[in-house]
Parts: sequence; structure tokens; C-alpha cells
Amino acid sequence: MPVRILIVTAAFGEGHNSAARNLALAAEEMGAECRVEDPCMIGAPRSTRLLCKGYRYVTTHHPRLWHRIYRSTGDVDFSKQRLPLMRGPEQELARSIDAFKPDAIVSTYPLYPYFLERILVDRPPVPVITVVTDSFEINSAWLNAPANAWLVTDDETRRRMIEQSLDPGQVIDTGFCVDPKFSRVPVLASDSPVDSFDVLYFATPKLPHVRRISKAILKASPNTKVTIVLGRNVRFLYERAKEIKDRFPGRVRIKGWTRKVPELLASHHLVVGKAGGATVHEAIAARCPMLVHHLVPGQEEGNLELLRQIGGGSLASSPEAIQTQISDMLSENAQGWRRMKTALNRHGRNAGGLAAARFIIDQIGHS
Repeated sequence: MPVRILIVTAAFGEGHNSAARNLALAAEEMGAECRVEDPCMIGAPRSTRLLCKGYRYVTTHHPRLWHRIYRSTGDVDFSKQRLPLMRGPEQELARSIDAFKPDAIVSTYPLYPYFLERILVDRPPVPVITVVTDSFEINSAWLNAPANAWLVTDDETRRRMIEQSLDPGQVIDTGFCVDPKFSRVPVLASDSPVDSFDVLYFATPKLPHVRRISKAILKASPNTKVTIVLGRNVRFLYERAKEIKDRFPGRVRIKGWTRKVPELLASHHLVVGKAGGATVHEAIAARCPMLVHHLVPGQEEGNLELLRQIGGGSLASSPEAIQTQISDMLSENAQGWRRMKTALNRHGRNAGGLAAARFIIDQIGHS
């Protein structure tokens, strides 16, 4: 009988959902039976959708305000919080455990382990594993969560968490849970030609940014081409993106929602996007250098710091900076780009989902 793994996530940021989905894909490749659920969305759908909408708006348009909110959560003792809003999600999580009877429970969102501490008091014990989706800058909600193990994105994050009193044997550097495809998809080599320099641009919902950033990419060099990925904002942003496509014929592709992110990243020379955990770690897994045009202070600063430490990316927070940095990395036969590509090849983290799944299944075997 296959081992059963319940993976719980939350829609507050794509990193949590991405890590959960990818972990399930990896564990299923190894023969496990997985269930991915969002107890907040099931147990309190109306309030969760409202909160998610507010979260996306504030992080996109008022990042400094979100930074203050995020920092304030560091002083909250979630083990003592019994908010009425969370009653439904906690009850839903208990129902899922009773129905699925998992051999392990994995949380990619920091609040659920606090629920699990109460839920599992009168149920058979199972390993509780927290998958940390942030890098370097780790909120205390992650650190104080009751768990048997924490799976982290990199060795520096592991070191910092251990410094904050976690047991070294419980903090495991698996890498971010990226899609198992990243371990198999062929990537561009560091000596690849750049006569057509292909840039992948993940657009945010800010209307002016689509045109300004796309133009900056295209004006950086006559060799640049751009693939604009609009995602869930396709209806909102398409007309602006189409203007750019019409103005620069033959140099612009537009995509809406796509399941081929591994293939797109692996086949492009550079990615331009926000510093979310999923995007940054997928760029790292695809060995695709990255320019960050937007980051949420506090929550995403560590992701940028990791990119910089590796040597695979940097901040370019304005269209002018994007244009300048692409021009610079393409000078002298693209020596700057080739250095970044080589650094990412050396870092070599493209199988975090598989490593995490292997660890969890092994823990089940020893429990």
C-alpha cells in the first residue's frame, strides 16, 4: 500500500501553492499517494478570497505597508491564537486528516503546524514537516511552528535558522520544491550564442509596467526578444502587451497562463520578474539568470539576497536599470551573462521537490 502524504498550502502568495504542487508531483513519481489541500480556502472561502485579493493589492501597490504588517507578525505567538476566522480552516484540516489518514503531514504555510499541534493531541501521531518557502529572511512564524523537521531552500537559510535555536538535525537543506521537470529539461549552455537574446518577462498587475519594462528589454539591444507571460492578469494586461507586440514586430510573444514554466525558463537567456520564492527558485533550477524588477520588502528580500550570493541575478527596480543591465551583460560577447550562467550551473539546485519527497518518504519509513 503506498504511503499517504497530506500536503496543506494557502493561497497567500504563489510560493506556497507552487511548493505544494511540485512536492506532490515528486512524491507521486516515487509511488506515494498525495492529497494537496488549502484548508483556508475550503474552510473559509469567502474571507480567504477577500484576504488574498487584499494581499495581492497591498504587496503590488503598497509594498512598504506590507513590510510593516509582515514585521509585526514576528511578535505574535501563534500557538496561543484562536482567531474566529481560523476556526473553519482548523476544522477542515481535522476533517481532512480523519478522512485521508495520512502517514505524514506537510505544510507549506507557517500557520498550519500550530493547528496540527492541537488537532493531533487525540489522534495517532504522524510526522509533521514544514516546507519553508522563504530564503534567508525567515519570519518567526516559521521558526516557532511545532514540527518534526523543516525543509529549507539553501544552506545559508539552514545556518541562520539553526542560529535561532532550531536543532541542526531537524533543518534539512533540500532546496525549494521545484517541479521534477527541472531535473530533466535541457538548459541553455553558458557558451550559447546570443544573436537572439531571449528574455522571459513575468508581468505584475501594474498596467504601466507592462509597456515600460517590455520596451526597456527590447531597447537594450537590437538582439533582444521578449516573451511576456501575463498569467492570471491576461484580461487586464493583454491590450498593453499587444501594443508592444505591434510596435516591435517579430520580437514579442505573449502568453497567458502556462504550465510550461520549466521549459520556458530553460530555453530563455534571462528572466525578468518579481522576487517571489517560486519565480526565483525556478530561475535558479533552470540556470536562467534573473533581473528582479519588484520585491516585497522583508518577505522577498532574502530571495534576492540568495540570487546575489550565487551570482545569478540582481535588482533592477526601474525600466532604465533593466535596459542598462541587459546592455551591460551583453557587452563583450555577453561576458556578464555568461558569468551569471556559469555561477548558476555551479550552484546546481534543480531537484528540490525530489529531494524533499525522498526525505519525507524516508521519515515515514522510520516513524
